[in-house]
Amino acid sequence: MTPYSLRRRLLVWLLLATAALGLLALIDTWNEALRTAQGVSDRVLFGSALAIAERVSIDESGGLEVDIPFSSLEMLTSTAQDKVFYRVDGPAGSFLTGYSDLATVPTSPGSVAFADGSYQGVSIRSATVMREISTGAASIPFSVTVAESTRARSALARTILIRSTLRLGVLGLGVAVLVWVAVTVALRPLKRLGGAIADRSPDDLHSVTADTPEEVEPLVQAINQFMARLRTAVDALRNFTGNASHQLRTPLAVVRTQLALIDRSTSPEEAAAASEKAKSALERAERVLSQLLVLARVDASASAALLTPVDLIQIAKEVISDLVPDALAQDIDLGFEGAGTAEVAADPILLAELLRNLVSNAVSYAGRGAIVTVRVRALSDGPVLEVEDNGPGLSDAQMLTTAALGRGAPRPSPQIASGPTHGMGLGLAVAFEIARLFQADFRLDRPESGSGLLATIDFRHAAE
Repeated sequence: MTPYSLRRRLLVWLLLATAALGLLALIDTWNEALRTAQGVSDRVLFGSALAIAERVSIDESGGLEVDIPFSSLEMLTSTAQDKVFYRVDGPAGSFLTGYSDLATVPTSPGSVAFADGSYQGVSIRSATVMREISTGAASIPFSVTVAESTRARSALARTILIRSTLRLGVLGLGVAVLVWVAVTVALRPLKRLGGAIADRSPDDLHSVTADTPEEVEPLVQAINQFMARLRTAVDALRNFTGNASHQLRTPLAVVRTQLALIDRSTSPEEAAAASEKAKSALERAERVLSQLLVLARVDASASAALLTPVDLIQIAKEVISDLVPDALAQDIDLGFEGAGTAEVAADPILLAELLRNLVSNAVSYAGRGAIVTVRVRALSDGPVLEVEDNGPGLSDAQMLTTAALGRGAPRPSPQIASGPTHGMGLGLAVAFEIARLFQADFRLDRPESGSGLLATIDFRHAAE
């Protein structure tokens, strides 16, 4: 994907928004200028009409006469060489003086009316004033109409618009400079964040700490979460490598030793014995490799989104059926307690591997003639899986180690995982890891009888 400039985008959008607002302001300014110019023109027209109305009088015959004060017309033409027109009408619309074809605006006595129109090929604005003059015995109504061309009004509106445009242009330029500076300053925390990440060594996967604004915090949190997941993956890879190198070193060394003994053997019996030991070592290496591959699968599946509903009782029955021959070979009574169904969120292959490791662990270390019981208790808030045997169990030190693991300690080191006897093999470490993936609690305790080992996988916490 082609990179783009965030600064350029912000500037373009902000300047476009400023330009749009400026255009709206200019439109509003133009309308306001027209209203202002029209208001000024109307006041002048009204004043001129009143000045003419004041000069209307009654002549000797009882009719109306008008002495037009030219100063009242000059106040209209002094602005922008506008053309001025007037008309005075007596009672019943009888024409007295002025431009007889100038249109009047209907109005009531004592009021004024304005109108836009056209006269002699030019646009005009006219005002009509209706007044009455008293003869002593009666009142004679008359009207005065004054009109002027609209050049002065348009010139005033253009002047207001031009000045407003200049002001808005200067303001827009200032806003552009301020936006440029503001965007540059606002993006500096992103540069600092990029620098803080770029200056790190490849092995530094700790959380990123940088002086960033509140809006950048989600990005920092996402980076830190990714770093945490990456650190977990790297640690898992290191653990897997450590487990592989340690667990495979011993059986492979035995194989090399036995092959050397076969080469130096002097009799078929010695060669056969060495071959049998090499075969056992290879089988052990195969088992270790299988467990390490399971650990790798756990690391690759470390997401609750990969878990699906699985019937724990059905899985337990299948695993026990597979391990019955091994238990009979050790003269061990392997039994199962549970009925119905008990669904848990798990990976069916890993769940079967977890149970197989626990049962194999019990069969291998409980001793001949022992009793191993697999139990599934379907409780109201979730199922609980138990594997109990009456063998020698674990020492106090081993119980403390497994208790720490159950509280969420890191994966056991190869030395602990392959530690001494009595059930502290790699299979137990694998079981811990799988239980952790399923968000289930894994506990190792002594049974109520006081002897043996009770392994409990509590899925009730995962069901919450």
